[in-house]
Amino acid sequence: MRAVQASDAKAHLAQLLDDVERGETIIITRGGRAIARIVPESGRRPEDIDAAIESIKELRKRTGKISLDALLSARHEGHRY
Repeated sequence: MRAVQASDAKAHLAQLLDDVERGETIIITRGGRAIARIVPESGRRPEDIDAAIESIKELRKRTGKISLDALLSARHEGHRY
């Protein structure tokens, strides 16, 4: 959850709406006092979650199971120090 002053919210409304669409909750403040809250539409979230789960299931069908050791090894190979 993030607090944004009303004047900043007015100037950056499109970006704030994008953030809310991605699941973030925004508190609008005026004079340091919370006056409003912008929250994601509750009806979309279950649909988004269902779509994500289906995508994961499809990916697992294509890739098969992977061991924890293989997953950790792949993660470490991707690091560049």
